[in-house]
Amino acid sequence: MAFTTGTAMMDAIVLSVVGKEPEGTYGYKITQDVRSVIEVSESTLYPVLRRLQKDGCLETYDQEFGGRNRRYYKITPGGTERLQAHLCDWQDYKTKIDRVFYGEEAE
Repeated sequence: MAFTTGTAMMDAIVLSVVGKEPEGTYGYKITQDVRSVIEVSESTLYPVLRRLQKDGCLETYDQEFGGRNRRYYKITPGGTERLQAHLCDWQDYKTKIDRVFYGEEAE
């Protein structure tokens, strides 16, 4: 059984993956890191990266690698703030769902 991943959850996952790399990380690696936890296609992920960039949560820069330019994504201070808000929302949501699944005493 699979649970659907909505926009907010996808944003949180991508921001978390990018935020773990202080100097930034490139699109293919982001795709692989996200795919290690959920099934997602590149055609789904790249619009998320563009939207987060447009929203000021990510910035990009290009760097040569193997004779080609590789686009890197780096989390911005605004992206870090948004990630923290998502993490707080996630913890609250998870706590409520755990209460339903496991009973009132779940933490």
